[in-house]
Amino acid sequence: MEMKSLSLKNSTITYIDKGAGKPIVLLHGFCGSSEYWSDVIPVLSENYRVIAPDLPGHGGSATVLEDYSISDIADMLKELLDHLNLDKITMFGHSLGGYITLAYAEKYSDSLNGLSLVHSTAFPDSEEAKQGRTNNIVKVRTEGIKGLIDGLIPKLFSPDHLDKQYVETAKEIGYRTPSEGAIHSLSAMRDRPDRNHVLETTSLPVLLIAGEKDQVIAPEKTFSVSKENIKQTIIKDSGHMSMYENPTKLIMVMKDFLV
Repeated sequence: MEMKSLSLKNSTITYIDKGAGKPIVLLHGFCGSSEYWSDVIPVLSENYRVIAPDLPGHGGSATVLEDYSISDIADMLKELLDHLNLDKITMFGHSLGGYITLAYAEKYSDSLNGLSLVHSTAFPDSEEAKQGRTNNIVKVRTEGIKGLIDGLIPKLFSPDHLDKQYVETAKEIGYRTPSEGAIHSLSAMRDRPDRNHVLETTSLPVLLIAGEKDQVIAPEKTFSVSKENIKQTIIKDSGHMSMYENPTKLIMVMKDFLV
């Protein structure tokens, strides 16, 4: 799919812009890229305008900031969407993208028609997880990106799917992540606050998607808030990567939410 590029105040964002209709934004996870959505975009773009950026420090996107938070990334995305003259969008965030979606909703709820967390959570990192992020920062600094990716990617998939070609595809995408981008993202994820209050207070439609066999974020961590405007869905036979493991079901759930 054709990639576009836009130079902003503190960043250069590469992104896919495909289709026409109500705009939706797809945010990928850590050490991923817009390529994560390669099975999803062609179907959704038949009825919607789909914007899928590479997050700063991932894919072809970069930032001049020495350090940045999850909230800073949300600001960069708002600048991108403003440049595209998109006043109202529905945002789907996978994993790291979900953390950014919550930060975006916290600051820019008036520009949202709805939001979705895809294998993500509003909870902050536990102390153990924070230490793991710090250890991985050291790992990337000393060993480079490959060792991090080789350890990370198998955990993202259901154990039943580790022989699938898409696991290798995810690794190849991960290997292309700049080391500094991975380091800054690890720091931002480690230091992010609890954002359950965003789910508790929003009146927007919310879709929470969990993988039945997710080894990274268990369904109960995704389904942290229950309200009338929040829909909770478990995707069977999927780990943390339903866009690869069960894209047909993921697309169906997304379409039902967008109606």
